[in-house]
Amino acid sequence: MLSRGFPLVRVIGEVSGFARAASGHWYFLLKDDRAQVRCVMFRSRNALVPRPLRDGEAVEVLAQVALYEPRGEYQLTIESVQPAGLGRLYEEFLRRRQRLAAEGLFDDARKRALPALPRAVGVVTSLQAAALHDVVTTLARRAPYCRVVVYPTPVQGEGAAERIAAMLATASARAEVDVLLLVRGGGSLEDLWAFNEEVVARALRACRIPVVVGVGHESDFTIADFAADLRAPTPTAAAELAAPDVAVLRARLHDAARRLRQLARGALDVCQQRLDYAQRTLATPRAALAGTRARLEQLVLRAGRAQHATMRNERERLSAIGNRLRRPDVGRARHALQATAARLASLAASSLQVERARLARLAGALAQLDPAAVLARGYSIVRDARGRAVTRVTQLAAGDVVSLRFADGGASARVEDLDPSAREPRSQ
Repeated sequence: MLSRGFPLVRVIGEVSGFARAASGHWYFLLKDDRAQVRCVMFRSRNALVPRPLRDGEAVEVLAQVALYEPRGEYQLTIESVQPAGLGRLYEEFLRRRQRLAAEGLFDDARKRALPALPRAVGVVTSLQAAALHDVVTTLARRAPYCRVVVYPTPVQGEGAAERIAAMLATASARAEVDVLLLVRGGGSLEDLWAFNEEVVARALRACRIPVVVGVGHESDFTIADFAADLRAPTPTAAAELAAPDVAVLRARLHDAARRLRQLARGALDVCQQRLDYAQRTLATPRAALAGTRARLEQLVLRAGRAQHATMRNERERLSAIGNRLRRPDVGRARHALQATAARLASLAASSLQVERARLARLAGALAQLDPAAVLARGYSIVRDARGRAVTRVTQLAAGDVVSLRFADGGASARVEDLDPSAREPRSQ
């Protein structure tokens, strides 16, 4: 009836006669100046308590009313225990967090990203706090490239919340750092209460600089954690989140350099292949020209042979005609012979002229493919210091040394002036 008739009750009192049984259960009295009640906290429950209770310690328990039948005594079966006063503070913490969350103060859309590589880090904390030493040591070890600016303020006690909010506003107005760290070491809920004040939460959201909050230990949560742009479990972790490790940066840089070298080698291989192909392409017109010349020589030889054969045949024909004539007309025969010889000479000259004209056309077409011919017309090849051909003015800068290739030799030159708008030569 006791168990069914009473809900879980919250009781505040002083611990007395604390004893821990061999079974692991805790037995003690909870009393004040007017009454006392026996209490038991079974091992499965007290295993969640950080340390055993001490006589004289003021605690607040959540318990079930029960009856210990062998003795006929009612007792409290303890479900949870905490130092007295924390229950009210924790309830206030929950109410305040719920109200500020309803306002949208903790919305992820309002949180800002931290800079990838901060040049300066600000630390808002007490000058006597051990957290300051942890943060400075961590930053010196991981991020020696960062400048550290300390904004001193009390982090505990009366008026600490207002001082913290004012220092956040000061750091925001001075805008001399890229990220702020609001840190302090661990403590009780009362010790950390300044970070649960509404004025601190609103100052965090009003700050124009991204803020990382690292308050207490990993299990500690405050209103400031929810209002910050990023929550860190400890002050040291806040420093690690604010600035990347220089060793990691060096590793990334080395990896990027390695990949760039690989890409450069790949690009160089491709260029080398293109150069080899171009060289083979340039060699082709010369081979074609040599073949054409050989063919021309064969045609000239064949034309000469044909001319001699024709003349020989005509002579033989004329000789046969003369032999058949009983009365040969020497004058007419001589005239016919001369006409035939003239016709043969004209035929041979005409054939030779046609072949020479054809050879000239072929040679002219091949000359258009010869880079030397292009250089002979007044053009030149410009190469930069690495030997790469320069095809655009955007590849050059003032002071660059370039090499020039002409038809009859080469020269070096230094770029004095650039005119990117000069796409075509202007007429004089």
